[in-house]
Amino acid sequence: MSTVVAQKAQASDVGAQIVVAMRSMGVAPIPRNYQLFYEAYLGSNPALTKDLAALGVRATQEELDELIHAHIGGGGMNVIEQAHSRLSTELDALLRILRQEQTSLESYGRLLGETATRINSKTNFSVDLVRNAIGLLTEATGETIAQGEKTAEGVAQRSREFDEVRKELDEYKRIANTDSLTRLSNRRAFDEKLAAIYNDSMQLPVTALVLADIDHFKKINDTYGHPVGDKILASVASVLRSTLRKDIFVARTGGEEFAFIIEGNTMEEVMGLCERVRRSLETRPFRNSRSGVDYGPITISIGFAMGSQAEDAGELYSKSDTALYCAKNTGRNRTVFFEEGMRKDYTSKSWLIYKK
Repeated sequence: MSTVVAQKAQASDVGAQIVVAMRSMGVAPIPRNYQLFYEAYLGSNPALTKDLAALGVRATQEELDELIHAHIGGGGMNVIEQAHSRLSTELDALLRILRQEQTSLESYGRLLGETATRINSKTNFSVDLVRNAIGLLTEATGETIAQGEKTAEGVAQRSREFDEVRKELDEYKRIANTDSLTRLSNRRAFDEKLAAIYNDSMQLPVTALVLADIDHFKKINDTYGHPVGDKILASVASVLRSTLRKDIFVARTGGEEFAFIIEGNTMEEVMGLCERVRRSLETRPFRNSRSGVDYGPITISIGFAMGSQAEDAGELYSKSDTALYCAKNTGRNRTVFFEEGMRKDYTSKSWLIYKK
Protein backbone atom coordinates (compact mmCIF):
# COMPACT_ATOMS: atom_id res chain seq x y z
CA MET A 1 0.00 0.00 0.00
CA SER A 2 1.45 3.39 -1.00
CA THR A 3 1.94 6.19 1.50
CA VAL A 4 -0.90 8.21 -0.07
CA VAL A 5 -3.30 5.27 0.05
CA ALA A 6 -2.33 4.53 3.65
CA GLN A 7 -2.97 8.13 4.62
CA LYS A 8 -6.37 8.08 2.91
CA ALA A 9 -7.31 4.84 4.67
CA GLN A 10 -6.26 6.34 7.99
CA ALA A 11 -8.34 9.47 7.31
CA SER A 12 -11.31 7.25 6.46
CA ASP A 13 -10.91 5.39 9.78
CA VAL A 14 -10.77 8.69 11.67
CA GLY A 15 -13.89 9.86 9.86
CA ALA A 16 -15.75 6.68 10.85
CA GLN A 17 -14.65 7.10 14.47
CA ILE A 18 -15.88 10.69 14.46
CA VAL A 19 -19.30 9.71 13.14
CA VAL A 20 -19.65 6.97 15.78
CA ALA A 21 -18.54 9.35 18.55
CA MET A 22 -21.01 12.04 17.47
CA ARG A 23 -23.87 9.58 17.33
CA SER A 24 -23.04 8.19 20.77
CA MET A 25 -23.10 11.71 22.22
CA GLY A 26 -26.31 12.66 20.43
CA VAL A 27 -24.56 15.49 18.55
CA ALA A 28 -26.37 17.03 15.56
CA PRO A 29 -24.63 16.10 12.26
CA ILE A 30 -24.01 19.67 11.12
CA PRO A 31 -20.74 20.79 9.54
CA ARG A 32 -19.37 22.88 12.41
CA ASN A 33 -19.78 19.91 14.78
CA TYR A 34 -17.93 17.64 12.33
CA GLN A 35 -15.09 20.16 12.29
CA LEU A 36 -14.97 20.30 16.10
CA PHE A 37 -14.76 16.51 16.48
CA TYR A 38 -12.25 16.25 13.65
CA GLU A 39 -9.93 18.77 15.33
CA ALA A 40 -10.32 16.94 18.64
CA TYR A 41 -9.53 13.54 17.12
CA LEU A 42 -6.44 14.84 15.35
CA GLY A 43 -4.92 15.33 18.80
CA SER A 44 -3.10 18.52 17.79
CA ASN A 45 -5.00 20.47 20.44
CA PRO A 46 -4.91 18.47 23.72
CA ALA A 47 -6.96 21.12 25.53
CA LEU A 48 -9.78 20.78 22.99
CA THR A 49 -9.71 16.98 23.24
CA LYS A 50 -9.87 17.18 27.05
CA ASP A 51 -12.69 19.77 27.10
CA LEU A 52 -14.76 17.80 24.59
CA ALA A 53 -14.42 14.61 26.61
CA ALA A 54 -15.47 16.51 29.73
CA LEU A 55 -18.85 17.38 28.21
CA GLY A 56 -20.02 13.80 28.57
CA VAL A 57 -22.46 11.89 26.41
CA ARG A 58 -25.19 14.53 26.08
CA ALA A 59 -23.50 17.79 25.18
CA THR A 60 -25.78 20.66 24.19
CA GLN A 61 -25.23 22.61 20.99
CA GLU A 62 -24.52 25.70 23.07
CA GLU A 63 -21.70 23.88 24.90
CA LEU A 64 -20.28 22.64 21.59
CA ASP A 65 -20.41 26.14 20.10
CA GLU A 66 -18.51 27.47 23.12
CA LEU A 67 -15.74 24.93 22.44
CA ILE A 68 -15.71 25.91 18.76
CA HIS A 69 -15.37 29.57 19.69
CA ALA A 70 -12.69 28.89 22.32
CA HIS A 71 -10.48 26.43 20.42
CA ILE A 72 -11.18 26.86 16.71
CA GLY A 73 -12.30 30.45 16.56
CA GLY A 74 -13.81 32.32 13.63
CA GLY A 75 -10.80 32.96 11.37
CA GLY A 76 -11.54 36.20 9.62
CA MET A 77 -14.38 36.95 12.04
CA ASN A 78 -11.99 38.83 14.37
CA VAL A 79 -11.37 41.28 11.57
CA ILE A 80 -15.09 41.55 10.95
CA GLU A 81 -15.71 42.32 14.61
CA GLN A 82 -13.10 45.08 14.42
CA ALA A 83 -14.82 46.54 11.38
CA HIS A 84 -18.16 46.33 13.20
CA SER A 85 -16.65 48.27 16.11
CA ARG A 86 -15.40 50.98 13.75
CA LEU A 87 -18.80 51.22 12.13
CA SER A 88 -20.50 51.58 15.53
CA THR A 89 -18.07 54.34 16.52
CA GLU A 90 -18.73 56.24 13.30
CA LEU A 91 -22.48 55.86 13.76
CA ASP A 92 -22.31 57.24 17.30
CA ALA A 93 -20.35 60.27 16.08
CA LEU A 94 -22.89 60.99 13.33
CA LEU A 95 -25.80 60.73 15.75
CA ARG A 96 -24.11 63.22 18.09
CA ILE A 97 -23.77 65.72 15.22
CA LEU A 98 -27.40 65.30 14.23
CA ARG A 99 -28.59 65.73 17.82
CA GLN A 100 -26.55 68.94 18.17
CA GLU A 101 -28.02 70.27 14.95
CA GLN A 102 -31.54 69.41 16.03
CA THR A 103 -31.00 71.26 19.33
CA SER A 104 -29.74 74.32 17.45
CA LEU A 105 -32.72 74.34 15.12
CA GLU A 106 -35.14 73.91 18.03
CA SER A 107 -33.57 76.90 19.80
CA TYR A 108 -33.80 78.94 16.62
CA GLY A 109 -37.45 77.93 16.24
CA ARG A 110 -38.24 79.07 19.76
CA LEU A 111 -36.49 82.40 19.11
CA LEU A 112 -38.58 82.97 15.99
CA GLY A 113 -41.78 82.11 17.87
CA GLU A 114 -41.00 84.41 20.80
CA THR A 115 -40.07 87.28 18.50
CA ALA A 116 -43.25 86.90 16.46
CA THR A 117 -45.31 86.87 19.65
CA ARG A 118 -43.69 90.04 20.94
CA ILE A 119 -44.12 91.85 17.59
CA ASN A 120 -47.81 90.91 17.46
CA SER A 121 -48.36 92.15 21.01
CA LYS A 122 -49.58 95.77 20.83
CA THR A 123 -48.51 96.50 24.40
CA ASN A 124 -44.88 95.72 23.67
CA PHE A 125 -44.76 97.13 20.16
CA SER A 126 -42.16 99.82 19.48
CA VAL A 127 -39.66 100.79 16.80
CA ASP A 128 -36.76 99.85 19.07
CA LEU A 129 -38.28 96.46 19.72
CA VAL A 130 -38.59 95.77 16.01
CA ARG A 131 -35.00 96.84 15.40
CA ASN A 132 -33.75 94.65 18.23
CA ALA A 133 -35.78 91.73 16.97
CA ILE A 134 -34.42 92.15 13.45
CA GLY A 135 -30.87 92.27 14.83
CA LEU A 136 -31.41 89.15 16.89
CA LEU A 137 -32.99 87.29 13.99
CA THR A 138 -30.22 88.33 11.63
CA GLU A 139 -27.55 87.13 14.04
CA ALA A 140 -29.40 83.91 14.81
CA THR A 141 -30.03 83.23 11.11
CA GLY A 142 -26.36 83.73 10.28
CA GLU A 143 -25.25 81.42 13.06
CA THR A 144 -27.84 78.81 12.12
CA ILE A 145 -26.81 78.87 8.46
CA ALA A 146 -23.14 78.57 9.42
CA GLN A 147 -23.94 75.73 11.79
CA GLY A 148 -25.99 74.04 9.09
CA GLU A 149 -23.11 74.26 6.61
CA LYS A 150 -20.71 72.87 9.21
CA THR A 151 -23.10 70.04 10.03
CA ALA A 152 -23.61 69.22 6.35
CA GLU A 153 -19.85 69.05 5.85
CA GLY A 154 -19.46 66.82 8.91
CA VAL A 155 -22.25 64.50 7.80
CA ALA A 156 -20.73 64.21 4.33
CA GLN A 157 -17.36 63.30 5.84
CA ARG A 158 -18.97 60.73 8.13
CA SER A 159 -20.87 59.28 5.18
CA ARG A 160 -17.62 58.80 3.27
CA GLU A 161 -16.11 57.08 6.29
CA PHE A 162 -19.24 54.92 6.59
CA ASP A 163 -18.89 53.83 2.97
CA GLU A 164 -15.23 52.90 3.45
CA VAL A 165 -15.91 50.89 6.61
CA ARG A 166 -18.95 49.24 5.04
CA LYS A 167 -16.93 48.22 1.98
CA GLU A 168 -14.20 46.78 4.19
CA LEU A 169 -16.79 44.92 6.26
CA ASP A 170 -18.45 43.46 3.15
CA GLU A 171 -15.09 42.33 1.82
CA TYR A 172 -14.11 40.70 5.11
CA LYS A 173 -17.44 38.87 5.19
CA ARG A 174 -17.01 37.72 1.60
CA ILE A 175 -13.54 36.34 2.30
CA ALA A 176 -14.60 34.68 5.55
CA ASN A 177 -17.59 33.01 3.86
CA THR A 178 -15.95 31.87 0.60
CA ASP A 179 -14.29 28.54 -0.16
CA SER A 180 -10.90 29.42 -1.66
CA LEU A 181 -10.78 26.45 -4.06
CA THR A 182 -14.26 26.51 -5.62
CA ARG A 183 -15.24 30.16 -4.95
CA LEU A 184 -18.54 28.88 -3.61
CA SER A 185 -19.85 29.69 -0.14
CA ASN A 186 -18.04 27.75 2.56
CA ARG A 187 -19.20 25.79 5.61
CA ARG A 188 -19.38 28.89 7.80
CA ALA A 189 -21.76 30.59 5.37
CA PHE A 190 -23.73 27.36 4.99
CA ASP A 191 -24.27 27.05 8.76
CA GLU A 192 -25.63 30.61 8.89
CA LYS A 193 -27.91 30.09 5.90
CA LEU A 194 -29.17 26.73 7.18
CA ALA A 195 -30.04 28.16 10.60
CA ALA A 196 -31.96 31.03 8.96
CA ILE A 197 -34.32 28.64 7.15
CA TYR A 198 -36.45 28.29 10.29
CA ASN A 199 -36.89 32.05 10.78
CA ASP A 200 -39.92 31.94 8.47
CA SER A 201 -42.19 28.94 9.10
CA MET A 202 -44.50 29.92 6.22
CA GLN A 203 -41.72 29.18 3.70
CA LEU A 204 -40.75 25.75 5.05
CA PRO A 205 -43.02 23.72 2.69
CA VAL A 206 -41.26 25.31 -0.33
CA THR A 207 -37.71 25.30 1.03
CA ALA A 208 -35.34 22.37 0.48
CA LEU A 209 -31.91 21.38 1.74
CA VAL A 210 -30.03 19.42 -0.92
CA LEU A 211 -26.80 17.54 -0.15
CA ALA A 212 -24.62 16.27 -3.00
CA ASP A 213 -21.49 14.13 -2.95
CA ILE A 214 -19.10 13.31 -5.83
CA ASP A 215 -19.10 9.57 -6.46
CA HIS A 216 -15.85 7.60 -5.96
CA PHE A 217 -13.86 10.79 -5.34
CA LYS A 218 -11.35 8.95 -3.12
CA LYS A 219 -10.48 6.75 -6.11
CA ILE A 220 -9.84 9.84 -8.23
CA ASN A 221 -7.46 11.30 -5.65
CA ASP A 222 -5.68 7.97 -5.15
CA THR A 223 -5.29 7.39 -8.89
CA TYR A 224 -4.44 10.83 -10.21
CA GLY A 225 -3.36 12.78 -7.10
CA HIS A 226 -4.82 15.68 -5.17
CA PRO A 227 -3.99 18.40 -7.75
CA VAL A 228 -6.25 16.64 -10.25
CA GLY A 229 -8.85 16.14 -7.55
CA ASP A 230 -8.79 19.88 -6.79
CA LYS A 231 -9.29 20.72 -10.48
CA ILE A 232 -12.28 18.38 -10.64
CA LEU A 233 -13.77 19.99 -7.53
CA ALA A 234 -13.41 23.42 -9.14
CA SER A 235 -14.96 22.11 -12.39
CA VAL A 236 -17.91 20.58 -10.53
CA ALA A 237 -18.45 23.89 -8.72
CA SER A 238 -18.46 25.66 -12.09
CA VAL A 239 -21.15 23.28 -13.38
CA LEU A 240 -23.25 23.90 -10.28
CA ARG A 241 -23.03 27.67 -10.69
CA SER A 242 -23.92 27.56 -14.39
CA THR A 243 -26.76 25.03 -14.00
CA LEU A 244 -28.56 26.37 -10.94
CA ARG A 245 -30.42 29.67 -10.72
CA LYS A 246 -28.60 32.71 -9.34
CA ASP A 247 -30.92 32.90 -6.32
CA ILE A 248 -30.06 29.36 -5.16
CA PHE A 249 -27.53 29.21 -2.32
CA VAL A 250 -24.67 26.83 -3.20
CA ALA A 251 -21.83 25.87 -0.84
CA ARG A 252 -18.95 23.46 -0.59
CA THR A 253 -19.38 22.04 2.90
CA GLY A 254 -16.20 19.96 2.98
CA GLY A 255 -14.14 17.56 0.88
CA GLU A 256 -16.21 16.46 -2.11
CA GLU A 257 -19.51 17.48 -0.49
CA PHE A 258 -21.77 20.29 -1.67
CA ALA A 259 -25.08 21.72 -0.44
CA PHE A 260 -27.86 23.76 -2.07
CA ILE A 261 -30.64 25.61 -0.27
CA ILE A 262 -33.53 26.06 -2.69
CA GLU A 263 -36.35 28.41 -1.72
CA GLY A 264 -39.76 28.90 -3.31
CA ASN A 265 -40.07 25.50 -5.00
CA THR A 266 -42.18 22.39 -4.46
CA MET A 267 -40.65 18.96 -3.90
CA GLU A 268 -41.28 18.05 -7.56
CA GLU A 269 -39.58 21.24 -8.76
CA VAL A 270 -36.60 20.63 -6.47
CA MET A 271 -36.32 17.10 -7.83
CA GLY A 272 -36.25 18.52 -11.37
CA LEU A 273 -33.48 20.97 -10.48
CA CYS A 274 -31.40 18.24 -8.84
CA GLU A 275 -31.80 15.98 -11.84
CA ARG A 276 -30.72 18.75 -14.18
CA VAL A 277 -27.53 19.20 -12.16
CA ARG A 278 -26.88 15.47 -12.03
CA ARG A 279 -27.33 15.02 -15.79
CA SER A 280 -25.15 18.06 -16.55
CA LEU A 281 -22.26 16.49 -14.63
CA GLU A 282 -22.90 13.01 -15.99
CA THR A 283 -22.58 14.21 -19.60
CA ARG A 284 -19.70 16.65 -19.11
CA PRO A 285 -16.25 15.46 -20.25
CA PHE A 286 -13.47 15.67 -17.67
CA ARG A 287 -10.10 15.28 -19.36
CA ASN A 288 -6.64 16.82 -19.33
CA SER A 289 -6.32 19.06 -22.39
CA ARG A 290 -2.54 18.56 -22.52
CA SER A 291 -2.09 14.86 -21.81
CA GLY A 292 -5.48 13.74 -23.09
CA VAL A 293 -6.11 11.69 -19.93
CA ASP A 294 -9.84 11.14 -19.42
CA TYR A 295 -10.89 11.41 -15.74
CA GLY A 296 -14.57 10.88 -16.37
CA PRO A 297 -17.30 10.23 -16.11
CA ILE A 298 -17.74 12.29 -12.95
CA THR A 299 -21.09 11.74 -11.25
CA ILE A 300 -22.77 12.85 -8.04
CA SER A 301 -25.29 11.35 -5.66
CA ILE A 302 -27.96 13.69 -4.29
CA GLY A 303 -30.30 13.55 -1.31
CA PHE A 304 -32.73 16.20 -0.12
CA ALA A 305 -35.56 16.94 2.32
CA MET A 306 -38.09 19.77 2.58
CA GLY A 307 -37.99 22.20 5.48
CA SER A 308 -41.47 21.16 6.63
CA GLN A 309 -40.20 17.61 7.26
CA ALA A 310 -38.04 18.73 10.21
CA GLU A 311 -38.39 20.74 13.39
CA ASP A 312 -35.05 22.51 13.16
CA ALA A 313 -31.90 22.89 11.07
CA GLY A 314 -30.10 19.95 12.69
CA GLU A 315 -32.95 17.55 11.95
CA LEU A 316 -33.28 18.83 8.39
CA TYR A 317 -29.58 18.23 7.77
CA SER A 318 -29.82 14.74 9.23
CA LYS A 319 -32.76 13.79 7.00
CA SER A 320 -31.13 15.18 3.85
CA ASP A 321 -27.97 13.30 4.80
CA THR A 322 -29.96 10.09 5.19
CA ALA A 323 -31.44 10.56 1.72
CA LEU A 324 -27.92 11.11 0.36
CA TYR A 325 -26.70 7.87 1.93
CA CYS A 326 -29.65 6.06 0.42
CA ALA A 327 -28.66 7.43 -3.00
CA LYS A 328 -25.13 6.12 -2.41
CA ASN A 329 -26.33 2.71 -1.22
CA THR A 330 -28.72 2.20 -4.13
CA GLY A 331 -26.18 2.62 -6.92
CA ARG A 332 -24.96 6.26 -6.84
CA ASN A 333 -25.49 8.85 -9.60
CA ARG A 334 -29.09 9.45 -8.59
CA THR A 335 -31.39 11.77 -6.63
CA VAL A 336 -33.30 10.56 -3.56
CA PHE A 337 -36.02 12.41 -1.67
CA PHE A 338 -36.23 11.70 2.06
CA GLU A 339 -39.21 9.74 3.35
CA GLU A 340 -40.03 8.87 6.95
CA GLY A 341 -38.68 5.46 7.95
CA MET A 342 -35.72 5.70 5.59
CA ARG A 343 -32.41 4.44 6.98
CA LYS A 344 -28.89 5.19 5.81
CA ASP A 345 -28.19 1.51 5.28
CA TYR A 346 -31.42 0.90 3.35
CA THR A 347 -30.76 -0.84 0.03
CA SER A 348 -34.28 -1.34 -1.37
CA LYS A 349 -35.27 0.54 -4.53
CA SER A 350 -38.74 1.35 -3.21
CA TRP A 351 -37.95 4.90 -2.15
CA LEU A 352 -38.52 7.93 -4.36
CA ILE A 353 -35.37 7.64 -6.47
CA TYR A 354 -34.73 9.38 -9.78
CA LYS A 355 -32.23 8.41 -12.42
CA LYS A 356 -33.45 9.09 -15.93
